[in-house]
Amino acid sequence: MLLLTRDLFFRAKLEGLAQEAGYEPTRSGPAVLAVVELTGDAALARVRELVVAGSRVIAFGSHVQPAILREARAAGATAVPNSEVEETVRRVLFGA
Repeated sequence: MLLLTRDLFFRAKLEGLAQEAGYEPTRSGPAVLAVVELTGDAALARVRELVVAGSRVIAFGSHVQPAILREARAAGATAVPNSEVEETVRRVLFGA
């Protein structure tokens, strides 16, 4: 699972979920599943690249920046506010 986040709190939680599901979290390379923190235009461009490459992308960002969440959705990602990322990743990994 590709994990692109600068926030240490989210990184620790999401790495734990990935390992629990049997995935090795990585910060580079191709991946079937990618989780991307939406921190600006570069992150949004990365979301687009990953979607085009065939990765399933979960993007997350601040609820006070709905435009970037909408843009990530338009690019083909599942985009959620920070408060929903852990549960969204859990559902994808465990089908719950």
